[in-house]
Amino acid sequence: MDKYQHSQKNKLFKHAAHDPYCLPKVEGSAICPQCDAVYQAGNWTWNHPENTLVPNAQSVTCPACRRIADNAAAGTLTVSGSFWPQHRGEIVHLFEHIEKREKAEHALERIIHLTDTADELTVTTTGVHLANCLGHALEAAYKGQAHYHYDDNQCSVTIRWAREQ
Repeated sequence: MDKYQHSQKNKLFKHAAHDPYCLPKVEGSAICPQCDAVYQAGNWTWNHPENTLVPNAQSVTCPACRRIADNAAAGTLTVSGSFWPQHRGEIVHLFEHIEKREKAEHALERIIHLTDTADELTVTTTGVHLANCLGHALEAAYKGQAHYHYDDNQCSVTIRWAREQ
């Protein structure tokens, strides 16, 4: 087998990325006892059928609640530069607004913590999607420079955004 064939074989048999917080498929329905998210047909949602409890539903903690309990972020956004302290309130309000919008559509997308120091603001999220939305919203609203770095298995993202005056 030549070098080209070997590289193609490696691509062909590459294992799928595995997120340790994604549950194996639950048989039937489930409800998270902490946040009341419902698992049906392979998805976590907020939609309870007819606002009642799902019959025969298992009690399973959703991946977002597990990440929050373990403080294991899937997304980390760090905001730095001389611009952000002067606009802290606006930036935090933007983050809260985006989280509310994304959480309404995607039950597993939530902010874990907002932590600020004198030099930077760090936001941790339960999902990669929300972290990306926050980073893109900062770029759209305040310009600045954002750098996105995904880990090898694409289960987490680190975003650094900075703007000087």
